[in-house]
Amino acid sequence: MQELKKDYKALQNGSDIRGVALKVDGGKDVNLTRQALRDLSYVFVDWLCTKVSKRTEDLRIAVGRDSRITGIDFEEEIADALVKKGVTVLKSGLSTTPAMFMATILPKLHADGSIMITASHLPYERNGLKFFTREGGLDKDDIAGLIKKAEELLIEPNKRGSIEEVDLMDEYAEHLRKVICRALEAKEEDMPLLGLHVVVDAGNGASGFYVSNVLKRLGANCRGSQFLDPDGMFPNHEPNPENKEAMESICKAVKENGADLGIIFDTDGDRASAVDENAKEISRNRIVALAAILASEGHVKTTVVTDSITSTHLTDFLQNELGLEHFRFKRGYKNVINKGLELNRQGTDCQLAIETSGHAALKENYFLDDGAYLATKIVIKAAQLKKQDKGISSLLAKLKEPAESEEFRFKIEDEDFAGYAETVLNNLEERIKRGDFKGMSVVSPNFEGLRVDIDYNHGDGWFLLRKSLHDPVMPLSVESNDVGGVERIMDQLEPFFKKYKKLER
Repeated sequence: MQELKKDYKALQNGSDIRGVALKVDGGKDVNLTRQALRDLSYVFVDWLCTKVSKRTEDLRIAVGRDSRITGIDFEEEIADALVKKGVTVLKSGLSTTPAMFMATILPKLHADGSIMITASHLPYERNGLKFFTREGGLDKDDIAGLIKKAEELLIEPNKRGSIEEVDLMDEYAEHLRKVICRALEAKEEDMPLLGLHVVVDAGNGASGFYVSNVLKRLGANCRGSQFLDPDGMFPNHEPNPENKEAMESICKAVKENGADLGIIFDTDGDRASAVDENAKEISRNRIVALAAILASEGHVKTTVVTDSITSTHLTDFLQNELGLEHFRFKRGYKNVINKGLELNRQGTDCQLAIETSGHAALKENYFLDDGAYLATKIVIKAAQLKKQDKGISSLLAKLKEPAESEEFRFKIEDEDFAGYAETVLNNLEERIKRGDFKGMSVVSPNFEGLRVDIDYNHGDGWFLLRKSLHDPVMPLSVESNDVGGVERIMDQLEPFFKKYKKLER
């Protein structure tokens, strides 16, 4: 019988579980405890039984982890909890998040559900969980329900399931190799990637397999690839395609090795960005544009769903150069994916839902945000272009870029930070509509925060002010087509922000 009251609400991060797994000097106390892991595992089993209409004894649940230093212990804890519920556990070891979903699809495993132990690119002392069924990842309402039930648990189960050690990543890599071979109309033994030089940066996460078990197996030259060995202390750079140092590192590696292409992954492999043959990064708006080109082949006028901070130039490229529709939605990879699914249900063809962070979900791939699948699509196209003596940069030649782009982050020093942010947004919108700011006009429709266009004479660009999804912060993204334009835009906005004493930049 549990006597202490449980409180796991702080562990919810949208559709994920994330928390402090290890106490470090000056850091926060551990809240992702062993008991929390067990309780969440127990209730996931009950939820999954209802979802797939099976008894616990008939369930097969895959469990895997990224390279975090707490991952092995967490995997053992969760596997033991699942066994005590009577489940057959498919213990997968070092895995990527997309592979854990694919454990429910790949015929040799055919799991009913899966649990991935990861906290993406967060520091080494953090960890978390992602839950999957064959329909995809759980939504935030599902996670809230699991947390509520986990807090109410009083009795430990005592059944006896079993554990099977499985080679999930081998199965997943074989799946990716088949995708490449089909697209290039070749067999594995034909080595269809011979002559293509690809540098990969795995950030010491879980994606080093992509070099050894995908690219090299098909003949690619991977000289210069870096940080492939898993190391949960992440000693080289933050495992994050959005991180400036990480992108500079992969760009340098591509240049020094004269590669045709660079690929960079985050820790758990659900995000990727690229580098072209000129060692120029393909990230943020550029990775969205490249993914749209690849996803739209054979799908004329399909809709591409993105997050809210994509640029006006990207919209112009998607709509006027590619002939696609652009649906700019909210931040949050699940928000973007769910909107893509919704559009398809309503009869609007959507082949791609993607965040500028590198979360790219393609309709042809279960709408799974899969960094290795996106990388595979890019590698296929690079191999095809190589035969034409072209590089991947040729696809993005007509994508215009702003002269300046900056993000400012305003901290909110108010307990009701969401309410305070809403007040700021409403007041700024009202004043812009009233004409208090020169050359500014509110963009509509808009699904997150306040987006504003600025005319040629007053900054020639746009800005988006929004609430952070989970933190007491208001990010302000500003772009200008004119050198000095961001400063001119901010000169107009600064007096407004200074009036709010609980906003700090």
